[in-house]
Amino acid sequence: MLYPSIDVLMNKLDSKYTLVTVAAKRAREMQEESDQQIAKPVSFKYVGKALEEINEGLLNYKRVEK
Repeated sequence: MLYPSIDVLMNKLDSKYTLVTVAAKRAREMQEESDQQIAKPVSFKYVGKALEEINEGLLNYKRVEK
């Protein structure tokens, strides 16, 4: 079983594509800067940690219209 589940994460963001984009961008940022906002993450990988941050409501996004 994955933590956090996709069902819980979909309540936080509007689409799966947004979820993937936000998580990937944050995972790259964590890898480059070696920072994380969660004190005791469950996951060992950067993408998992990014998903946990989304689940906790620590990440925000803004949709830019062109």
